[in-house]
Amino acid sequence: MQKLVLILLCIFLPPLGVAFDRGLGKDFFINLILTLLFFFPGMIHALWLALK
Repeated sequence: MQKLVLILLCIFLPPLGVAFDRGLGKDFFINLILTLLFFFPGMIHALWLALK
């Protein structure tokens, strides 16, 4: 159930999903930049980190 919530967060709010999974480190800021520039790459990056 927790993994499902994380995946849904990564789809709809990618930086929040990364923050819950990895914390506020470099992965979060990379994802934030990707999401702000283009939403789709941020979503792919978040899902990749969550499923890794």
